[in-house]
Amino acid sequence: MLSLAMWLFLAVAEIHQPLHAWLHGGSIPDNDDCAIVAIAHGKVDSAACDVPIVTPTAWFEAAPTINFFAFSTAIENLPSGRAPPAVSSPQV
Repeated sequence: MLSLAMWLFLAVAEIHQPLHAWLHGGSIPDNDDCAIVAIAHGKVDSAACDVPIVTPTAWFEAAPTINFFAFSTAIENLPSGRAPPAVSSPQV
């Protein structure tokens, strides 16, 4: 954006001679080789810039989870003798 504004300003200074003279301090010298003259004569070279295209790679890995629930009839939080038997086998 700044380079476009600068180029437009120099293009206006190329067309409007009093602005060009004002930029030089009052008078345009005979051997003038400033940027305004370079634009007027087309002596502006633009540099070629090769920018590699970088493709972002996103890697997602989803591992299946297996939930397993086993029901236990024994209640371990009760005091000794207050819980149902852990094994329902007849005692001898």
